[in-house]
Amino acid sequence: MILIQNAEIVNEGTRYRASVVIGNERIQSVTREEVSIQPDMQVIRGEGLLLLPGIIDDQVHFREPGLTHKGDIRSESRAAVAGGITSFMDMPNTIPQTTTIEALNDKFDIASRKSLANYSFFLGATNDNIEELKKKEAQRAAAIKVFMGSSTGNMLVDNPHSLERIFAEVNHLIAAHCESEEIIRANKERYVKAFGEELDISFHSKIRSREACFASSSRAVELAKKYHARLHLFHLSTAEEMELLEAKPLKEKKITGEVCIHHLWFTDADYARLGNRIKWNPSIKTIRDREALRQALREGKLDVVATDHAPHCWNEKQGSCLQAASGGPMVQHALTVMLELCRQGVFTPELVVEKMAHAPAELFRLKDRGYIREGYYADLVLVDPCQSWTVQADNLLYRCGWSPLEGETFSHKVVMTFVNGNLVYDNGRFNENYLGKELQYRDRR
Repeated sequence: MILIQNAEIVNEGTRYRASVVIGNERIQSVTREEVSIQPDMQVIRGEGLLLLPGIIDDQVHFREPGLTHKGDIRSESRAAVAGGITSFMDMPNTIPQTTTIEALNDKFDIASRKSLANYSFFLGATNDNIEELKKKEAQRAAAIKVFMGSSTGNMLVDNPHSLERIFAEVNHLIAAHCESEEIIRANKERYVKAFGEELDISFHSKIRSREACFASSSRAVELAKKYHARLHLFHLSTAEEMELLEAKPLKEKKITGEVCIHHLWFTDADYARLGNRIKWNPSIKTIRDREALRQALREGKLDVVATDHAPHCWNEKQGSCLQAASGGPMVQHALTVMLELCRQGVFTPELVVEKMAHAPAELFRLKDRGYIREGYYADLVLVDPCQSWTVQADNLLYRCGWSPLEGETFSHKVVMTFVNGNLVYDNGRFNENYLGKELQYRDRR
């Protein structure tokens, strides 16, 4: 058994000093009383530390299978637990794409042999795999991923009839990447005609514009309302899109929204300093958009904070705006960034826990996760709120070996991460023999 003694717990909207006893993978007790120490009990002193529920990241690209030169389930789950992420949900644009039940099951099998964190996977939609999405076995997936903006291979769902059928017939949560391909193509053609092919990074947010985001998100919301579907809008990035969401409790919503760390931290002013390091789809936008996203998170319009962790090798991030790969690594630093925003007065630790642990557990109806509660799995993170450290190349754990946050100094540091009651990360050391579990769900209807 493990005793975490006298930590400051942040959970379910409150902060209080208490001790947690862990045994048989689960939280045995949470108490403010003195705990009798047993002979076989490992005692971890929590004084001065924050104890949070493990972070649940509902959008990562861990690149396996087929793209493992960028990262794989082992390397990126390792970085994730070092950042306090105890569960992840991985996207379907791998090689082969996760657009069949067979490919989905193959990814679960890989994770069962390699992942240090708990895991699930999305099943990807195409214009012609709707019958696959409707199979009972598809319920094993975290949700159905629909790319309503550019993607690899045939995963751009751009057939209006196919989109209608997905929203009308698929009995599963639909998670959408929303950018209008038509608007993006027109923008690209206009800027290339005016300035040539070698466009610098400042053009990225002009090509993948706010209009492209809002047009596509609006269409997704329209379809969800028409067919009474459950819709989760991934990585929203504009002030205008916040008008599509309602400020009410998540349990009362059928349409929910996610915001990513990079859209809460960076603005388009950072392109001059960081260049392609902060090239994402959807693009980083203005300070007005960033402030609107922060406000929407505080007031309950936005429900979940995620990473969209998408590592690329450094050479793949080179070239013009039209050539450099979109995406960047973030799982090792996501919680740290959010707690830094708390130090700056933007958010509170209670809100961070709500949006990064409680809300993902509720949205995806995870079984016994996302909270510090007796009987729940002991997915826990200990954070030192007074340990200053700087992101540097020599402390990065991503296989790609770079971060857009290099050189940033933060005030909070993850010191220990427990996955299912096992101490998997301890001050820079890993329990490499431990493997996480497949995420299980409550009734999902």
